[in-house]
Amino acid sequence: MPAEGGVILYPKPPGPTSHDAVAAVRRRCPRSTKVGHAGTLDPFAEGLLLILLGRATRAQRWFVGLPKTYRAVARLGWRSTTGDPEGEIEHTGRRPQRLAIPTGRQRQVPPAYSAVKVGGERAYRLARRGAQPALPAREITVYRAELLAHDDERAEFEIECSAGTYIRQLVADLGDAYCERLVRTRIGPFDLRDADPERVVPLGEALAFLPAVTVDDLGERALANGRALPVRAVRGRLTESRDAIVRVLDEQGRLVAVAESRDGLLRPALVFPRLLPSS
Repeated sequence: MPAEGGVILYPKPPGPTSHDAVAAVRRRCPRSTKVGHAGTLDPFAEGLLLILLGRATRAQRWFVGLPKTYRAVARLGWRSTTGDPEGEIEHTGRRPQRLAIPTGRQRQVPPAYSAVKVGGERAYRLARRGAQPALPAREITVYRAELLAHDDERAEFEIECSAGTYIRQLVADLGDAYCERLVRTRIGPFDLRDADPERVVPLGEALAFLPAVTVDDLGERALANGRALPVRAVRGRLTESRDAIVRVLDEQGRLVAVAESRDGLLRPALVFPRLLPSS
């Protein structure tokens, strides 16, 4: 495994949980290796799951926030208590009046059967006990929602959305419909077609969606010690007036840090001191 850790583009099948997928990878790794993921898929859902290894687990926040793309099949004329095939299914015989998912910025109340915490407990556990947890609405963005095909029984959509969007809730909001099948096809620049559970993508390569800057040996040491650098002291397409999260590379192109460029300074957010030249 690369020294800075890595990412597996894992093709999760329907049935196992995201935790199950992480456990399967962990069994193949040395005992001391940290393993995590960057965005849960419901058990019924399938598709791309980013599994993080080693030091890459510390970079989770930048992967979690990437936009997602899904293929969703809505079963029409039926409802589910969970919004998916795992709930109690009721046949209504009514079709939604419109097969249109709203796009743009909007407020969404997560499903009662979700992993959102309410008072320190997962909402789905409360719902299973018969409670009705009050979940606050959160802001999401649906960038694109295309109706690909439909008949009297089913409709298929391709949806591109912000992190934290519940696709099964978008489908349930159509009325008299639930999400029968869900496939995550993209996470940011990562595509399901490139998934390979045996390949570890080095973290520096996986973070290529972030702009890169280069520092010299003195700059590396400053960042490793938690000190900020003036933006003008690094090489790369940064301006003092623009905020950004960047990859910081050494002069050999190796990843040495992830940093925030703000107010004319480059501040380290995550560093890899063992990758720096020794004193």
